[in-house]
Amino acid sequence: MNQPIVRQKGQLIRGIGLAGGALLVVNGMIGSGIFALPSAIAARAGILSPWLFLAAGGLIITVVLTFAEISSYFRKSGGPALYAAEAFGPRVGFATGWIYFVSRAASFAANSRVLAIYLGTLSPWFSTDAGQIIIVVVLCALLTLVNIFGVKSGVRTLVFLTFFKLVPLVVMILLGLQYVSPDFLLPANLPTIDDLGGTTLLLIYAFIGFEQVVVPAGEISNPGKTIPKALVLTVIATGVFYFLIVLVYISVLAEDVAESATLVDVGRKLAGPFGALAITITAIFSIGGNLSSTILAVPRLTQSLADNRLLPQWFGKISERFSTPANSIAFFGGISAALAVSGTFARLAIAASLARLVVYVICIAALPAIKRRAAPTTIERAFQIKGGYSIPLVALGLCLWMISFSSAETWKLLGILFGLGLVIFWLEQLRLRKQSAMNA
Repeated sequence: MNQPIVRQKGQLIRGIGLAGGALLVVNGMIGSGIFALPSAIAARAGILSPWLFLAAGGLIITVVLTFAEISSYFRKSGGPALYAAEAFGPRVGFATGWIYFVSRAASFAANSRVLAIYLGTLSPWFSTDAGQIIIVVVLCALLTLVNIFGVKSGVRTLVFLTFFKLVPLVVMILLGLQYVSPDFLLPANLPTIDDLGGTTLLLIYAFIGFEQVVVPAGEISNPGKTIPKALVLTVIATGVFYFLIVLVYISVLAEDVAESATLVDVGRKLAGPFGALAITITAIFSIGGNLSSTILAVPRLTQSLADNRLLPQWFGKISERFSTPANSIAFFGGISAALAVSGTFARLAIAASLARLVVYVICIAALPAIKRRAAPTTIERAFQIKGGYSIPLVALGLCLWMISFSSAETWKLLGILFGLGLVIFWLEQLRLRKQSAMNA
């Protein structure tokens, strides 16, 4: 991240290094969920919970490895939209980018409201409707401005938030390890898991979000090597981190484990009211890190779509002063704030996870075509998965299995979003044809 950067007006700069890429991955996965998820898993699996997190990490790594290879063939921003367009054409590319963009905006809006709820535990004013609206608007505005002012300022903000997000959790783990007994590590009597499918689904969702690092590839230094390394190493480290957090959770709370318990309860038992307050504040920083990484990455998607003439060129404009896609960043911040304030994000958020899985499937399916069309020198430099297509096939099966749990209502909403995206695509193509005819 500290390499000298040559700045040219109106052009993106490669200001994200390996550390920045790793921060995008870890903040994509660790948001608000980890503060409540251990209780949901512990209620289903008991002392097996920590090991199940490792097993889920082993499953999701197949998807991560597939993304690592796909990303190594590209140097431009766009991620899923770029991969889909390369393999299946511009319409599929636009649709993929569109549903991913909407799902991330809905998730951003939802997490903004969750952050406001956590703040409400510190002061009653934050729990009022007016307080939550002001928090959401100010938060979106600040993160938007920080990222417009430069990719480096966006990364620095991410470093700050991640530090105050991870350090207290590491301290909690260190304090809690004294409660861990051999029975928790090597249980003699294994509990029965009644809903194995639902439990596995919850576990895997804890790792979803890693993919956002591939979107701003055009601003990542040496993306062909940096992105795969950031993906694989960070997801493995996060799996171990989850294991330790959940191990401490079930060890510290022991018989007190219930579905209503959270990591805040662990903090309270370890250090009293101060510990509970510290973990509550940590949750706020954790959600802030998730939001910061999202607004750093996702606006590069609409910028990429504009660069490929799939959206109006306004979205692709690069700030001459800050070398960032300022219009796309402002648009993402604005639409996310509007969704959060209006409350319409709630239904969209339900479809967000399904949209993410559909994007995964499209990207995995795109790998053979991308690899087939790549130049020999590109293939030689690319991150290669061992075993041919065996790992991508496992990844594809895993994603399809998770998709099978989606309801008809969720599919209907995703279909509406997809249709809206196609209308936008056709309108832009019609405008381009008219412009071309006028210039002929």
